[in-house]
Amino acid sequence: MSAAIEKLLERAVLMMERIERVLPQPLSEPLWGEAIAWRYRKRASGHGVLEPVRHVSDMNLADLQEIDGQKEKLQQNTLQFVKGLPANNVLLTGSRGTGKSSLIKACLNAYASQGLRLIEVDKEDLTDLPDIVDVVSGQPEKFIIFCDDLSFEDGEGGYKALKSILDGSVAASTPNVLIYATSNRRHLLPEHMKDNLTYTHTEDGEVHPGEVIEEKISLSERFGLWISFYPFSQEEYLTIVAQWLRSLGATEAVIQASGPEALVWALERGSRSGRVAYHFARDYVGRMGQGASTQRSL
Repeated sequence: MSAAIEKLLERAVLMMERIERVLPQPLSEPLWGEAIAWRYRKRASGHGVLEPVRHVSDMNLADLQEIDGQKEKLQQNTLQFVKGLPANNVLLTGSRGTGKSSLIKACLNAYASQGLRLIEVDKEDLTDLPDIVDVVSGQPEKFIIFCDDLSFEDGEGGYKALKSILDGSVAASTPNVLIYATSNRRHLLPEHMKDNLTYTHTEDGEVHPGEVIEEKISLSERFGLWISFYPFSQEEYLTIVAQWLRSLGATEAVIQASGPEALVWALERGSRSGRVAYHFARDYVGRMGQGASTQRSL
């Protein structure tokens, strides 16, 4: 072989290596022992990676007040899952700041010692769900795929990918994977007045939704368990404020005196949510010069 041909082959090999580096690569397994939670991220090159979460929220189930019914349902479903018993994918819907995401984080902390793990996936990356499921399917741990603040606009690719994973795929469901999603929308898609025009009426008075309505509710129906969250009453809000103040180290006297300011704080923000209560507690304890420096993610 001539020197010119050898040089040409070397250049071809180098070019192929460069092309391979920029092409999307199969998702590789992380070091599972590094963390109990991961985030799925896309690089600029299109490569997907599972990044370990070094500082996981220390939210505990006992921290979450006035949502006992919702807590019991999610805790029971998660316990069944980690024990290898039948369990459902879960959709948590309702008012903002009422503890939907926090409850999932608290369940992770409660059952991590029993092999529960979590992978957070953004809505934009849901088209890669099959790759993520393939990577974790052979692991002994139980994985929650966590999709926070989930909602779709008409025609988004992630909608069909999630729908397929939940129920419609040819492949069998993976026993060590569940989807936990939170949303402010019950049906995950925008609902318009014109959609009501697709309803049909039979001669005997029955009302049947049209294809547009059926499509909008078909994704949420694939979640086996729905858990709804509701706005807090004033009394419930003040109970949550007291709980957060107590957890931040405030004295009972300070807690008793906080009520009027806590109500003004909620009024200024137009919400009596758990998140508003937590933010007030941090501000109030800080101004009173009490408590420990504790930062949590709600």
